[in-house]
Amino acid sequence: MRRSESVPQRFHNHPHHRTRLWTVALCAALAGGLAACSGESRPPVTVEAPPDPSFVQEVVEPSALTRHLEAFQDAADANGGNRADATGGYEASAAYVEEQLRAAGYEPRRQEFSYGRRNPVEAFSILADTGSSSDGVLVLGAHLDSVEEGPGINDNGSGVAAVLEVALRLAEEGSVPRERIRFAFWGGEEGGMHGSDYYVEQLSRKETAAHVAYLNVDMVGSPNAAFFVFDGDGSDGMEAGPEGSGAIERVFRDILQAEGVQALPVGFIEDSDYDAFVKAGIPSGGLFTGDAGTKSEAEARTFGGQAGEQYDECYHQACDTIDNVDMAVLEQMTETLMGATVSLGGTENDLAKGAATEEGAG
Repeated sequence: MRRSESVPQRFHNHPHHRTRLWTVALCAALAGGLAACSGESRPPVTVEAPPDPSFVQEVVEPSALTRHLEAFQDAADANGGNRADATGGYEASAAYVEEQLRAAGYEPRRQEFSYGRRNPVEAFSILADTGSSSDGVLVLGAHLDSVEEGPGINDNGSGVAAVLEVALRLAEEGSVPRERIRFAFWGGEEGGMHGSDYYVEQLSRKETAAHVAYLNVDMVGSPNAAFFVFDGDGSDGMEAGPEGSGAIERVFRDILQAEGVQALPVGFIEDSDYDAFVKAGIPSGGLFTGDAGTKSEAEARTFGGQAGEQYDECYHQACDTIDNVDMAVLEQMTETLMGATVSLGGTENDLAKGAATEEGAG
């Protein structure tokens, strides 16, 4: 995650955020919602009842999450201690993700891009799709790169592990989603969200309108974690995301609440890969467990842990190793992501529970 300081309670005071979301709000007021700005109509976000939590717990494999993180740690250890763009550590991490996806029946592809003028960095993201005849696309994304200072196992090996595990388990269960689900492992996030920016820039207006939602997963195993969900509808005093983001927020909140977790809101402040999607008017949301910000007394009472200390004291440091990740938190976040993916993408097997309803969220 690209952030020098994180204080979730103050996110709504970010000045650039207010300016950008004023434009989003103006577009949303037009007929047809945000997609009206691009000339393409956007259907309402379709939400189905999430699968039973006990069933999801049986599907998600904690040992697999550990295995993914071990692979990223090994990649960093063998390549100078990090997994930054255009390094051996990044290439080894990418090769592992691609190998896992191919073994599950996916056909991963690399989307190449470059950034930087004086000394351009040649980078790439990895994309893989489920088979579906639908024109709709639900994207689950996590950035694969680390900073140069450390291996980045919480930031963001944890998010990659969660997205990868959802992809593998859906394939194993033989799920046939209503929407095409695209699993994205972004390059260039730590240098300025270049991979996700490039991805969205390459979309035509029709393709942009076909993106039903984007779910961002960045730092979801923090050792002094709080459970944050992006404030899609603006009801918590922050700027609302694109139309439909409120439905995504409610899906995440409801899944966590069913497990006894009262998630807190976090704002869209242009600090992770959701940013390009939000600016393009694509309904967005995601999960986050904290970075360099300080846990409050109220958060410590709600989630446990130590008040007055950072959510992750190893944020962007060499100590962000596999030992820095709270595996129980990562497991719960992965289960939440799995439930939300089924709820928003739909499946035609045992993962599907409940009748479909449509919400024109806001």
